[in-house]
This record gives sequence, C-alpha cells and structure tokens, in this order.
Amino acid sequence: MLDIRPNCEHCGKNLPNTSTEAMICSFECTYCKDCALIVFENVCPSCTGNFVERPIRPKKMLEKYPATTKVIFKPKDIEKSKKISKKHKNIPVEKR
Repeated sequence: MLDIRPNCEHCGKNLPNTSTEAMICSFECTYCKDCALIVFENVCPSCTGNFVERPIRPKKMLEKYPATTKVIFKPKDIEKSKKISKKHKNIPVEKR
C-alpha cells in the first residue's frame, strides 16, 4: 500500500492526498510535477526510473488506511541530477 507522502522530497511543496501535482517513481520517491518533469526530466534522481501521477486514496479509505504524515525532505544536488537525467532521459523507460 502506498504511503501517500505529504510533500515533494526536493522542494518541500505540500502534496496532500488530494493533490493532482504528486508524482512517484516505482520506489515511491515523491515529487511535485515541476520537480519530477522539469527539474529531473522524468528521471528519478535516486533510481533512474520514470515518474507517474500518484493516485488519490478515496476519502472513505483514509480513515482505515491514512496517508503518512512523515515528511521526507532530501533536496537533490542539481548538477548531479542533471548528469543522471542527461544519461537516462532518452532511454525508453522499459530499457533503463
């Protein structure tokens, strides 16, 4: 089950469960759309995978399965991230 993390790990933007701006990779690294698609160019700086829109957990399920409140804020080194993006962004996701 997804944690539904509350913020962008890079810029700190709030990304509550209802946010349509939240993007995740297969390891659930969580970023806002600007960071995921513009800053990191759809290449996760941690695993080199791609990003997809994070689903929104239905309200009726939040009581039983609440979103995490644990904030993860680990801004990435932009120069290092640009090198990673440059190396992987033109490789199809299924071949990375």
